[in-house]
Amino acid sequence: MKTSPRSFFICAMLALSVQARSQDIHFSQIFETPLLRNPSLAGLFTGDVRIQAVHRSQWNSVTVPYRTTSLSGEYKIPVGRGDDYLTIGGQVLYDRAGSAVLTATHVLPAANYHKSLSEERNMYLSLGFMGGVVQRRIDPTKMTTNNQYDGTGYNPGLSTGEVFNKPNYTYLDASVGMSFNSQVGDNDRNNVFIGLAYHHFNKAKNISFYTNNNTEMMAKLVGSAGIRLHINELSYFTMQADYSKQGPYTEAVAGALYSWKINESEKSPYTFHAGTYFRWNDAIIPVAKLEMNPIAIAVSYDANISQLKSGSNGQGGFEVSLSYQAFTRSMNSSQDAVRCPKF
Repeated sequence: MKTSPRSFFICAMLALSVQARSQDIHFSQIFETPLLRNPSLAGLFTGDVRIQAVHRSQWNSVTVPYRTTSLSGEYKIPVGRGDDYLTIGGQVLYDRAGSAVLTATHVLPAANYHKSLSEERNMYLSLGFMGGVVQRRIDPTKMTTNNQYDGTGYNPGLSTGEVFNKPNYTYLDASVGMSFNSQVGDNDRNNVFIGLAYHHFNKAKNISFYTNNNTEMMAKLVGSAGIRLHINELSYFTMQADYSKQGPYTEAVAGALYSWKINESEKSPYTFHAGTYFRWNDAIIPVAKLEMNPIAIAVSYDANISQLKSGSNGQGGFEVSLSYQAFTRSMNSSQDAVRCPKF
């Protein structure tokens, strides 16, 4: 009997679900998830406070969709009378995948110290840390396996053959990162950053639903870079890229956004951003973002170009994000106490 590409895709997704979810959560809108990239990217924005929420839905066209939500917040505090400052914040992640309702919840506080390297220009070296608790859970009652097919069809009365001794478990997770950011040339609105993060450096053990499995969390290295260059008073380009390696798994994401003020005024609160990101050998990702200072909303869509394209009909993941970014206008506002990077 001939197997359709769609059927093959569904079978492959079911067979690889546990392995795939052992890799880290990721988003296509990397510019809306700075803490997930590198804890030392916390605070690299113009303002005192930033709150970002992102929701991703993937594989809706072929099987039970994967849904992932991120909520992060950052608040900057001046340190002493100089230009150094501290960013405190945190990230909460919720991931739900597959017919067996495999879920993961991450609660990760973060802190990032920014050391000023120049008295004349924006130039900082930042060291950040993020660590907290992760809980994973699976619902065995919603799982089906080959053992439940009796030759004539599916028989829910048969055992799945799987015994999960720990249908839920909790572990500690920790990450550290360093980044450098500076203005480019004499225009303080042109900026560049580069950073390196080491995630899961504590390498949590026994992260398995089976008691006899001594699985260890694989550490992950993430390199990040970005640059923003103004064309004129009303428009600019922003380019960013990430490369990550976790055990045998690698991922590269890069892209650019073109941004322009809508009302042809430098002080206009309305800015529109549009561009494209690419995930190497996986997806093309068109992005659109509308900024209504201090609030912004962005949407993106992963058009699948990988080997699973035929089974997914080229469809991948949809993402929507909402962010708030502003000065607090209080006495300890970083607006006057420190120079702010422009990302």
